[in-house]
Amino acid sequence: MDQPSERRSAWSWWYLLFAIQFIAVLWPPFYNSVEPTLWGIPFFYWYQLAWVIIGAVLTAIVYFATRADH
Repeated sequence: MDQPSERRSAWSWWYLLFAIQFIAVLWPPFYNSVEPTLWGIPFFYWYQLAWVIIGAVLTAIVYFATRADH
């Protein structure tokens, strides 16, 4: 029988990208303002929407950088 494949358990520095997103979104005093507006949308709303897109990109980067090569 083949031995079970060894799982990658080492912590990677790539996971710090999640900390960027975590801090940027969960610190409301940083983005609690109306100005600057973008196409009439207050900063409070478009900042959060932008982080949805940025978060998806960061998640993809971390995924592809840390997945085990098989």
